[in-house]
Amino acid sequence: MDAIKNVKGIVISKSRDTDELKSLAESLGYEIKKIFIQERKRETPYYIGKGKIDEIKSYVDSNNIEIAFINDSLKPSQWYNLEKILGVDVYDRIRLILEVFADRANRKEAKLQVKLAKLRYEKPFVRELIHRTKEKEKVGFSAGGEYPVADYYEMIKKQMKRIKRALIKIEKERELKKRERRQRGFYLVSIAGYTNAGKSSLLNILTGEKVVIEERLFSTLSTTTSRIKKFKKSVPILLTDTVGFIKDLPHWLIDSFHSTLEEIELADVVIILIDSSDEFDEMKSKALTSIREIEKMKNHPKIIVALNKIDLVEKNDLKNKKKFVEEELEKECIEISIKERINIDKLVEKIYDALSGEINGKIILSAYDKNFISWRYKNTEVNEFEMDGRVRIEIRCNKKMRDVIIGKCTKIGGEVIFNEYGRKD
Repeated sequence: MDAIKNVKGIVISKSRDTDELKSLAESLGYEIKKIFIQERKRETPYYIGKGKIDEIKSYVDSNNIEIAFINDSLKPSQWYNLEKILGVDVYDRIRLILEVFADRANRKEAKLQVKLAKLRYEKPFVRELIHRTKEKEKVGFSAGGEYPVADYYEMIKKQMKRIKRALIKIEKERELKKRERRQRGFYLVSIAGYTNAGKSSLLNILTGEKVVIEERLFSTLSTTTSRIKKFKKSVPILLTDTVGFIKDLPHWLIDSFHSTLEEIELADVVIILIDSSDEFDEMKSKALTSIREIEKMKNHPKIIVALNKIDLVEKNDLKNKKKFVEEELEKECIEISIKERINIDKLVEKIYDALSGEINGKIILSAYDKNFISWRYKNTEVNEFEMDGRVRIEIRCNKKMRDVIIGKCTKIGGEVIFNEYGRKD
């Protein structure tokens, strides 16, 4: 999607919390000229009061406004009424987020996920247009052109089925990779948190990856997984960065990106990265959103909260923010600066401390097996190696590798003793 230039827009909201929506629109290149706020709880057919709409209409006409962003989710009828009255494109919060997602999607799976989410979003709005057509109103949907909306609705259903089949195929391919990781005894650590907190930057430092870093919302839409550089051979770790959290997303949209959330749910440890340079209330809101999303999962993993960008924060402010995380959220917390490389080693230590401990074992083989021994050296720490008719290998590994080693050793007629049990397995 090409950058949007010189397109003037407005924001319409029922609350004063408009910073996020404005940032999302500006990240696509829109120029927000004015924010209209009418604090009210009661629903209207126009989202806000008719008098306020007339005021907005006058501003739109006299200032060449081309688009209006609504700081909420609209009902299809509300969207239709607003577009008809204002005479400009109207994007509610979810549609804007989907446009940002579409702009950021690079990999095949991400593009398919975004397309599926956009089609799910469009269905009720197209149904509204079908209803209006039956009432003899002239309608058109920007995504569907001017041809009959009923035909477009059928096309949506067919495309959704096709995309779901393609995503299932990708899911099967990913499952093969996961199985290989489990067989090699890898621990999975995911980096989560609110969008633009520095997740990709942390991944790059710890793994040596070169994920593109951009100062914009949702610059990462696909997960990247790589082995951590500063690792103990006996406790290999794969690190994954994920799509940034954003508050109040509907479940159907979250489900569209289930593979990303699955990386978090299956992780042994999750690092929640928080931008400590945010104002206290904003940091608090983002921390709560991130932790709430993880703790809603069926199998939520261990959590480490990392307050990033401490080089931009005064000491007393940072102290209060850390106190909030540790005392009110009851989470382990470490202050870091990815940019200045402050406390990165301490973060790695905390990750290892949170993982299952290492164990010592002895492998006894009746004969030398080149493939097995090569595999051992690659995936465990070998402390001692002896050959005196039989092969004896003393190793150090993580607990995840225990069953894998037993299975491989048994297959070639060997035996294994792990001293945590004090008996032969």
